[in-house]
Amino acid sequence: MGLFGNNVKKIIKEFRMKSEYYSNDLSKEIKESFEDLKSDYDENSNVLPEFMDFVNELKQKLDSTDAKKLETFSSRLSKINRSAKKGVEAMRELSVNQRKLTAETLREYEEFEY
Repeated sequence: MGLFGNNVKKIIKEFRMKSEYYSNDLSKEIKESFEDLKSDYDENSNVLPEFMDFVNELKQKLDSTDAKKLETFSSRLSKINRSAKKGVEAMRELSVNQRKLTAETLREYEEFEY
């Protein structure tokens, strides 16, 4: 006879099945969000270097005040680009961590079932 009665085992098994479903569903949503975000970032990642080249061409044609404004704006866009890149990396890490956590949780449920 096991540590738990049949009724408790049944409850644990049902809870495991629901947890597995929700964890897998969440993992799928995170993975899809990551893939969408990465795709969008990759698609537009070449815009900043092109813009910076354009800015360098324009700066020579502008007076010093306008050139400084353009340089400030370029710097702010660079920060946005870095933030977007960090967001993609954070989403990737979240996806990996969610998959690991799901696998670990399912192993723990298996320990209780047997």
